[in-house]
This record gives sequence, structure tokens and C-alpha cells, in this order.
Amino acid sequence: MSAEAVPPQRQPWPGPDLRRQRLANHTVEDVLSLPDDAPRVELRDGVMIVVPSPTIGHQEISSLLWHWFRRHAPLEFRPSVATGVLIDAVQTFEPDVLLLHRETINVESHYSTPDQVALVVEVVSPSTRRRDRLEKPVGYAAAGIRHFWRVEQDPVHIYAYELVDGGYQLVADSADELVLAKPFELRLPIRDVTP
Repeated sequence: MSAEAVPPQRQPWPGPDLRRQRLANHTVEDVLSLPDDAPRVELRDGVMIVVPSPTIGHQEISSLLWHWFRRHAPLEFRPSVATGVLIDAVQTFEPDVLLLHRETINVESHYSTPDQVALVVEVVSPSTRRRDRLEKPVGYAAAGIRHFWRVEQDPVHIYAYELVDGGYQLVADSADELVLAKPFELRLPIRDVTP
């Protein structure tokens, strides 16, 4: 028998403080200080929202988009997945895919700031439909993110928006081939990002 001390068991994250949830006074600092075992959360006006796990189809579309950007985007951009965006002191988002300005990013960070983001992509799932279609575009636009894509599934259809006068304006959509001049000139065959 040994006299060595037994290391204490790590307790799982208990979830957000319910009192602070009711008061809606969580901040970005609270999100940044979450333990490593905490689930991904978004901060919506001071309330922590656990981000649901994506479906396999959702993950495949996100991965294929990341891979397509990795192969086709100019070197001044860097694609990323599972990276949050710090919108303001009480608002964060966890988009599915980001295209970041390479020269501005900190590769050690879990979060980007809106000025680092060239394009944000949300893949719509049944559990996130309202948030991805209505709430997040308003937040991204308010933060000044110039380009937003919404990807609908089954069949895959991409809607591309550009920031105009503080709101997003649809500039292209396709279920066959997305052709755009911004954030870089691209011709994206939708079959390339379809599982």
C-alpha cells in the first residue's frame, strides 16, 4: 500500500449559473473562462445557450466547405470550423464555417473578432432553423461582417448575402453552382459540398 495522495476527481461542468441566467448577465469573460470539458455555448444577450451537436450530414457539409475553401481560397484567407465569433460583451456565436483574414488571426484562440471574419457560414439544421435563418444574420450584420452564407440541407442550397446599409442583401443562391465575386472570385459546384 502506498502513502501517495490520490488526485482529486475533476467534477464535470455543472452548467451556467442559473441565477445569472435569469438575470441575463453572463459576459464574454464567462464564456472564455469555461472549463475545457464544457460544451460549446453561445452567449445571447447575456444568456448562455448550449449549442446542439450537429448531425452527421451537417458535419459533412461543414467539412466539405472547409476543405473546398482550403483548396480554392486565396492565401490571404484561412478557413476554420468550430471557432467562435465574439460579437460584443454579451453576445458570441459559434458558426459552422468561417473564412478568416489570415494576417489578423491568432491561431491559438478559440474565438475571432468580427474584423477578422471575411465570411461566416451557417448550415441550417432542424434544431437551429430559427436561429440560423433569423437571429444570427442580424447579429453578424450588426457586427459588420461583410459576407454571410446560409446553407440549407436536403437538397443542399447555398444563399450568399452581402452587407449593404447595415443589413444583408441576397447576392446569389444556387443548388447547382454558386458564382460570386466577393469575398473572392469563386465558382463553387454545390456537388462539391454535398455529402
